[in-house]
Amino acid sequence: MSQSRLVQLLLLLIPVVNEVTEWVVRWSCAIEKPTVVHILIAILMIPFGVVVGWVDFIWCLLFKHLIFAA
Repeated sequence: MSQSRLVQLLLLLIPVVNEVTEWVVRWSCAIEKPTVVHILIAILMIPFGVVVGWVDFIWCLLFKHLIFAA
């Protein structure tokens, strides 16, 4: 994602936007870099998108990027 960190965090705080952002980021990452980890995470985003979204919010606060997307 090329947004500023504040925009990333605000988008991750909004529940529906969080899940849609997670789907878009994970699937685009899986298409761009088709490794087993990226594809597995993209598939797991379908049932567990909300949980991974909150983990991503915390990860983004700590490390300034989304987990498994860097």
